[in-house]
Amino acid sequence: MARTPAAVRRLARGAPLAELDARVSVCAACPRLVRWREDVAVTKRASYAGEPYWGRPIPGWGDPAARILVVGLAPAANGANRTGRVFTGDRSGDWLFASLHRVGLATQATSVHAADGLELVGTRMVATVRCAPPDNKPTTQERETCAPWIEAEVGLLAGTVRVTVALGAIGWDATLRTFRSLGWEVPRPKPRFGHGATAVIGGPEHDVLLLGCYHPSQQNTFTGRLTEAMLDDVLGRAASVAARMDP
Repeated sequence: MARTPAAVRRLARGAPLAELDARVSVCAACPRLVRWREDVAVTKRASYAGEPYWGRPIPGWGDPAARILVVGLAPAANGANRTGRVFTGDRSGDWLFASLHRVGLATQATSVHAADGLELVGTRMVATVRCAPPDNKPTTQERETCAPWIEAEVGLLAGTVRVTVALGAIGWDATLRTFRSLGWEVPRPKPRFGHGATAVIGGPEHDVLLLGCYHPSQQNTFTGRLTEAMLDDVLGRAASVAARMDP
């Protein structure tokens, strides 16, 4: 179990994907996040009072040989922190999985709990920070402490991933930092995030297309900043591009 930033760096190195997921799921390196995620799991939202909460870090999820990688910010306190699967059981997930299903990247349109039968098609999801943060705002130090987990995971997936969809500016920046840390060529100056923004990240054997997408948060979907058509456009493009590229 990682209890310090140094332990995160050590334990993230060299593990196969399933072992990496297991190590992520018991990480305790950020005291503030540990207290918050566990407090939420005990107090619970009233509408989920009768349900057990996961209350632990959230590993990546989906195809271990994914051609599309979706990078988000962090688990929701009463979403993934409750269900144990990223984007599962909250409003953001409702939007995201419905869109993935419409463009052929998910086997069903709803995401209720981790054993609901939903499967991703050629796609994997990861969070930049693996624990639910207060007010959905991890600190800079917490993001840095957690970074070795996503770096290790992307390193394991890099041979197959052809498209990365970054949900929000934090996901965009984390994707660029992660690939740069792995020795890939990231454009300079840093490409600016925007919905539909693109960048090409150069790898040793193939390139990865980075696509920007507004995060399907309630703030964005309720205000119309992100519509279903806009979300489908980015995810559909990811599916189309990945299908055309060599495996």
